[in-house]
Amino acid sequence: GSAAAFAPAQTGKATTALNVFESELGSQPPLGFFDPLGMVDNADQERFDRLRYFEIKHGRICQLAFLDQIITRAGVQLGGAIDTAGDSFDSYPNGLAALFGPDAIPSAGPAQILAFVGFLELGVMKDSANGAAPGEFVGEFRNGALDFGWDTFDEETKLFKRAIELNNGRAAMMRILGLVVHEQLGGSIPIVGDI
Repeated sequence: GSAAAFAPAQTGKATTALNVFESELGSQPPLGFFDPLGMVDNADQERFDRLRYFEIKHGRICQLAFLDQIITRAGVQLGGAIDTAGDSFDSYPNGLAALFGPDAIPSAGPAQILAFVGFLELGVMKDSANGAAPGEFVGEFRNGALDFGWDTFDEETKLFKRAIELNNGRAAMMRILGLVVHEQLGGSIPIVGDI
C-alpha cells in the first residue's frame, strides 16, 4: 500500500566510463574509484594513463616538498653560500616567503630551479606516457638504468608498493596544500612550529 511510496525506486545498473576504471590501481576502500571532477568520463585507456602519470608525478613532487618543509622548519639547512654575494641558505625564509616577498631568494635562483626541472622533464624523467619506450607501468622512470631491488619482487608485492606510493602521493598533495594554507593564515602547527 502506502509504504511502497517511500521505497527506493528500482533502477538498472548503468554502465559508465567509471566502471571501466574501477579495477585500476588506486581504486580502494572506502572511496573506491574517485573522480569527482569527471576527468575520465568517456575517456579511453590512453587518457587515463596520462592522468595517472600526472597524479604519480605530482604526488612524488609533493612528497619531496612536504619533506623539505618539515626539515627546513626544523632548522636543518644546507651549509655554505646560496649565491656569490655570500648569503647563506638559512638567511632566507621558509615556504612561499622564500619565493615571494621582501626577503625572497633572488630571481636567478628560482630560474635555475625551473631550468633544471625543465631539463629533467624533457630529457631524463621519461616514461611511456610522455614518449619514452614503454616501462613496466605508467610513472616508471627507471628507464632500464635503476633497479634498487624492484625486479626481485613478485607481482603482488609490486602492485602493493605501487598502491602505497600512489596513496602517499595523494596524501602529500593534501599535506603540502594544508601547509601553504596555514602559512598564509599564520599560526603554529605541531612539529612544524610557527608558520
